[in-house]
Amino acid sequence: MAVPSAAVVLLTRDLRVHDHPALSRARSHADTVAPLFVLDDRILGAGYAAPNRLRFLIDSLQDLRRSLRQRGGELFVRRGDPVDQAVRLARECHAGAVYCSADVSAYAQRRQQRLESACSAAGLAFAALPGVTVVPPEALEPSGGDHFKVFTPYWRAWRRTRWRPVLGAPRSLPCPPGLEAGAIPALAELTGKAPSPELPPGGEAAGRRALSRWSRHLEGYPAAHDDLAADRTSRLSPYLHFGCLSPRQVAAGADGRPGGDEWVRQLCWRDFHHQVLASFPELPRRDYRPRGDSWSGDGDLLEAWRQGRTGYPIVDAGMRQLKQEGWMHNRARLVVASFLTKDLYVDWRLGAAHFLDWLVDGDVANNSGNWQWVAGTGNDTRPNRVFNPIRQAERFDPTGAYVRRYLPELAAVEGRAVHQPWRLDPARRRQLDYPAPLVDHDSAARRLRETRGR
Repeated sequence: MAVPSAAVVLLTRDLRVHDHPALSRARSHADTVAPLFVLDDRILGAGYAAPNRLRFLIDSLQDLRRSLRQRGGELFVRRGDPVDQAVRLARECHAGAVYCSADVSAYAQRRQQRLESACSAAGLAFAALPGVTVVPPEALEPSGGDHFKVFTPYWRAWRRTRWRPVLGAPRSLPCPPGLEAGAIPALAELTGKAPSPELPPGGEAAGRRALSRWSRHLEGYPAAHDDLAADRTSRLSPYLHFGCLSPRQVAAGADGRPGGDEWVRQLCWRDFHHQVLASFPELPRRDYRPRGDSWSGDGDLLEAWRQGRTGYPIVDAGMRQLKQEGWMHNRARLVVASFLTKDLYVDWRLGAAHFLDWLVDGDVANNSGNWQWVAGTGNDTRPNRVFNPIRQAERFDPTGAYVRRYLPELAAVEGRAVHQPWRLDPARRRQLDYPAPLVDHDSAARRLRETRGR
């Protein structure tokens, strides 16, 4: 009697069963499949695994285990080095192959290279499949070679590309017998810090429910996605970051529908930053396009920004939302990042690090790419662009509802006056527990442009 063949699937940022190329490949090439998630000590020890993402990760692992068990399978959980654990599990279940989803960060690329070498040494077949982006980073290349450095030509090429087919979830995923599943740890076992109080639930089931709700509002997205108070964005980014939703499947569901083109364009921006990071792995640490900046080292300015006490309500509301929800509206992200780098002239890396401390969707490619875009050191073709916080507030929060939602100390200030509390009657101003502006915006913007030679 033939021994059933087995395959291991090393899971990282692909915590789902629907449209999962690596999982589907394993199921089609083997009789049994061992999906494996490894709690990576190097990531946990480096501080990248912040409490908000850990809480979301635990939810996602629990949800994935339920989905796999419903299909006759199991999620195997280990701790240590992912490469060592994947090869060890392959030996334990007599697997002939190891599969994973290809990713783009410097660490992910090194992990994949090590895994390929270890599999070769162990006599195991290996393949890294797409699944983290809509279009794989290596699929598009400009005429001059290397990678796309500007978004618009990338968008045109991306739109012309034939996307891979969307794959269904395997109906059954039998797993090798006799293996210990391993426990999914509680949050307290991984961190002593509390997460934000208003985090969304993690997992593919929650992500698919959120996608279903969002799809009903897609038509209004182009007109309302910058409305801060209305909050009419999808909020799907955490599910895309952890791979609870397939970006390819999300794009397929929106493409061609009213409002879909503008939303799909945001998925293209996500792919764009991933292909930049794939070609420039130092994106989180080094200026993509250096501007000769000598950033301020004023720790008090940075801390006031972190705490949402800059004196500019639209900036402070965004920073308070970040801590309260582990998420921030995209328009607010642009405003607070511009304020830190252009008004306060503080290094974008410090802002990016603070975002990674709190964002449940904290993603190396998107976080670094967007921060550098705003700071003028990245892919923006207008590096000295400065977002005026007052104009942004009056345009995208015209009634002040967003500000009052996150700044209770200004809740009694009505209408647009909430955006410039320093203009209130002095007696009323003294009643507010709110600071004066750290800087004058017009003066700060002028200094920035002078510093950069404009």
